[in-house]
Amino acid sequence: MHALVLTLIATALYLAAAGILALPLLHRQAQPRALGLGLAALAVIGHFAVLVGAHRGGVDLHFFAALSLVGACVAALCLIVNLSRPVATLGVIVFPLAALLLGVDMFFAPATQPLPLEWQIKLHVIFALLGYSVLTLAALFAILLALQERALRARHFNGIVRALPPLTLTEALMFRLIGAGFVLLTLTLITGILFITNLFDQHLAHKTVLSIAAWLVFGALLFGRWRYGWRGRRAVQLTLAGMTLLLLAFFGSRFVLEVLLHRVP
Repeated sequence: MHALVLTLIATALYLAAAGILALPLLHRQAQPRALGLGLAALAVIGHFAVLVGAHRGGVDLHFFAALSLVGACVAALCLIVNLSRPVATLGVIVFPLAALLLGVDMFFAPATQPLPLEWQIKLHVIFALLGYSVLTLAALFAILLALQERALRARHFNGIVRALPPLTLTEALMFRLIGAGFVLLTLTLITGILFITNLFDQHLAHKTVLSIAAWLVFGALLFGRWRYGWRGRRAVQLTLAGMTLLLLAFFGSRFVLEVLLHRVP
């Protein structure tokens, strides 16, 4: 019961924060950034508290629980980025999404509990979740960058584009996140090779192949940025392609097994 009440409170805080941060998109007025981010911080704390309580303090990797955990991590990363850069508008997308994932996990998903994991596997999972969360945020920046470039070509700067930071800052933040995510993804693959003996069995082969493919895409993008100055549309396309591969690697099989076939391990 306490978890359900806390879920409702965290969801309301997420939505209130997003609504406050969206005000400049509707009216030409100053953004109450501090208030919106403060409410979001309380929502993130509540979100993690729900995850700890509802899943018995463990890392539950079942489909909806894992999505909710990623949502909380992405929301927390959004707050961390805002400590140094004025990108509060990103919360208009991130915070409602986190609220949705939390609500689905608590109110609509079947009850699950975390599987026992050795510390080596927990380390691998932590790297994977952090890497996925960081690269998810980078993919959102890529979408915003695409919107900014389209608005620049069309000379139309209304709505969300008007509230975004300069295009160069958006692009710089995207590449910094990709760099951090690439390091975390590299650590994920290394710990997987070191600690998971059946990495290429029938259950993990496609995840491994797709993760390596995503690693190659992000690595190529970072090399191209360093060597050839890649930016703009090419950078956006490669970022979204890499993120799509990771999405399939992390959640593809679990969606088929747990949601479509109703097989919960």
